[in-house]
Formats: sequence, structure tokens, C-alpha cells
Amino acid sequence: MPVRRHARPDAGATSLTWPSGGRHLWPSGGGSGAQAHARGHLVYAARGVLVLHTESGTSIVPANRVAWTPAGSTHRHRAHGETDMRIVFLSPSLARLLPGRPAVFRVSGLAREVLLALTGPRGGGPDDEDGAGDGIDGDGGGAVPRYGRAARGRLLRVLVEELREADEQPLHLPHPRDDRLRAIERILTRTPDDTTTLAGLGRQVGASARTLSRLLRDELGMTFYEWRTLVRVHHALVLLAEGHDATYTAHACGWANPSGFIAAFTDLVGTTPGRYRVGG
Repeated sequence: MPVRRHARPDAGATSLTWPSGGRHLWPSGGGSGAQAHARGHLVYAARGVLVLHTESGTSIVPANRVAWTPAGSTHRHRAHGETDMRIVFLSPSLARLLPGRPAVFRVSGLAREVLLALTGPRGGGPDDEDGAGDGIDGDGGGAVPRYGRAARGRLLRVLVEELREADEQPLHLPHPRDDRLRAIERILTRTPDDTTTLAGLGRQVGASARTLSRLLRDELGMTFYEWRTLVRVHHALVLLAEGHDATYTAHACGWANPSGFIAAFTDLVGTTPGRYRVGG
């Protein structure tokens, strides 16, 4: 797929961009085409859930996570639920302090406030390099932040230091390289409620459970149970963002009862499905 630089969101979105970042208000199901940027950037969903696809895998970005995409990395976004996406570009000197691959971090209270301050309204005027306006793309006026170079630089340093102190969160779903694992990935993604064992899936793709377990350990660093749970929680985040309750979501994602789903979801996301749904 060709890469589009600074690709515009699809027609249902409201887009506002400035030199240091941007904000996109997506309808549920909205998304961007494949794109890449000369600077690394952070993406945060102040509302809704974003699915971020890169060449290395898929990341789910709910409101308690922030996704990092390095410079030059081809990516595309998809929104689930009415989504308020915030974007912050980093200078090369700050980008070097973060991983050289896509990553997802938990958002502290301070990091969240900094992200919102850098991308939300602050009384008028766009923020060019000196804090006085140019180059708005979108629905104008006082909707963009107003920080000069020095103030913005201080906020960005605080944000990056907060992320460096945060643990990476296991909401990044890496793509396997082996064709047999890729075939199983397609099955799990299409039918997250499928309860077929690894041996049963192996018969469908022509590999033993032992071989597949070794490949999962070598390529993804996880067991089949951990991999399938992560796939299911990814799907659960999308369903919850679209308004479904925990009971429906649990069964749709393959859990026999809601209590097992709640435990797995809380372990990965850091909050219960009910609190997450209300907060989102």
C-alpha cells in the first residue's frame, strides 16, 4: 500500500493540525489511510478507542494508554466509538529517549494533563514555532493550544520523562512471521469466541501443537494462552467502546462466564470492563 504523507482523515472526521501536533474527532469506524511522518509522534485517545496498525503489529489505545510511533514508521488508525484523537510530535532529541519501535505506555495523571494541554484549547491562536499563528488545517480559530517554544519544550520534556518512568503495557499485539502462525492469527481475529485448542488449530494449518508453541515462544515471547487472551482483550476493548456491556462482550470474545473475562481484562488493561466502559 502506498504511503501518504500527512494523510487526511476520512470524510466523517473533523481535523485540526498545527506544526507540533493535531487533533482529530473521529466518528465510530472512521480511520486514516497508510501514512508516515518525518518525526516520531505520540497518539492519545481522550475519548473512545483507537486501533493503531503498524508493520510490526497492532496496538489498542484506550483512554489510559498512549501509543508511540517512531519517525518513518508506516501506520494507520481506526476509531471505535466517538473518538477524540490527540497527536504530539517529538523532536529527534526527545524521540531518542523512547523506543526505536512502536510501543504503548500507561498514561499517568500528569502525562494525561500534559497531553491535553499540548493539544487542547487555551484561549485562542495557533502555536507555530514562536507561539503566534500560522498553518491551521481544519475548523479554525481558538481551538488550538497557545504555547511558545520554551513553554512547549518544558511540557514535552515532562511528558517524555513520565513515559520513560512508565512500564510498557501489553496492549501491543505483535504480528508473527511464520505463515502458520499468521493463519492462526487470522482465525483468532475473525472469530475471537472460537475455543479450538492449539492442537486443533494446528491440524488446520499443518503443524503440531509443540511446533506452534515453540514458534510462539521464539517469535512473540508468549504462550498460546497469553496470545489468544491478548487477541480477545483487543476485541473486547472495541466492543466496549461501541457500547456493548460486559456480559455480551465476555461471550462474544470466548469466555464462558463474565468473571473470567473481568479477571483477564483487568489484568491487561488495569481496570474492570465496567469502570473502563463508564470512563470511556
